[in-house]
Amino acid sequence: MNTRTELRKMVRSRRQELTAQQQKIASAHVKQNLITNNNIINARRIATYLSNDSELDILSFIHWCWQQNKEVYLPVLHPFSTGHLLFLRYKKNTPMTKNKYGILEPVLDVSQVCPLNQLDVLFTPLVAFDSSGTRLGMGGGFYDRTMANWYKEKKAGTTHVKTIKFHAIGLAHDCQQVDKIPTEIWDIPLAEIITPSKNYYF
Repeated sequence: MNTRTELRKMVRSRRQELTAQQQKIASAHVKQNLITNNNIINARRIATYLSNDSELDILSFIHWCWQQNKEVYLPVLHPFSTGHLLFLRYKKNTPMTKNKYGILEPVLDVSQVCPLNQLDVLFTPLVAFDSSGTRLGMGGGFYDRTMANWYKEKKAGTTHVKTIKFHAIGLAHDCQQVDKIPTEIWDIPLAEIITPSKNYYF
């Protein structure tokens, strides 16, 4: 099994087979890994997402962020730039709506948008990952486009003035790790991936 489509199908099936109790335990364990992570402890603005399709449920982590007076942002499909994301402030009383994929997102309000260069941490959902930090998403390319300039600056090294400073972290169940993901030129590898049992650094 080596095509991206086959990998997505296989790993999504693994994830969907997790029981409610397994999901609950995984959520508690990943929260503990998150709240003890220095990049997160030191962050003020955190972009994350709401779980969908049996992804890790990190709602309790979002509540922890609010308790720590951290600003939380959620992705919103860009209304004019197809295939891109905006990140809007998410509070307990934020009005929500479902996007065209059936995923909840904040109702668009330009006053609540946080530019990428002001985020400290950006969590990315993923379908699968491998030991090199390669991330396989759902196939829409939203996060690869979002992180393209960040990755370009990261590769430029210390001689380049960095304008996008966020730390990109992938979140996944342990069962989402695979041996090798076939890569495409637009794929953005991650600096860190956190699962319920381990923190991976690349």
